[in-house]
Amino acid sequence: MSETPHASGKKKHRKADSDIDPEFQIAPMIDILLVLLVFFMSISSTEVLQANKEVNLPIAKDAKEAKDTKEGQVIINVTFTPINNTTAIDVDQKKYASPSELMTLLKNKVSGNPLVRVKIRADKEVKYEYMRQLLEAIGLAGVGNVTFSVVDKEANGGKSS
Repeated sequence: MSETPHASGKKKHRKADSDIDPEFQIAPMIDILLVLLVFFMSISSTEVLQANKEVNLPIAKDAKEAKDTKEGQVIINVTFTPINNTTAIDVDQKKYASPSELMTLLKNKVSGNPLVRVKIRADKEVKYEYMRQLLEAIGLAGVGNVTFSVVDKEANGGKSS
């Protein structure tokens, strides 16, 4: 016995029922949200890691909020230890003994991006002469955009600029 195909020779296709709503797939949505969460955490953590809690920022009530730029930024933390009257520089969790040691790092940053900005977070007890040496080294490295981080109140709740 042999089976004979349908007279028309075509397969019968089922039509989709138009009354049924498509199901919402939650697993891909969770995957996307987790990727976004990791992305934003990694971006924000680099800025947080560069902030140094040992720096007691100066007060400037009339300070203006710094504009965020798309260009690169180098954060320089300048700490002061009153016990032995020493000043130290910290950039990207690396210690520098003097401002002149920063010139190589800054020249490399400027060669990679001429619009790089230096943000100085200096303790309010740092001596003027040390800050002058630091600014001179930054200028000799070719950096033209320098900002200072300050707070507008003495308390910890002060806004930093």
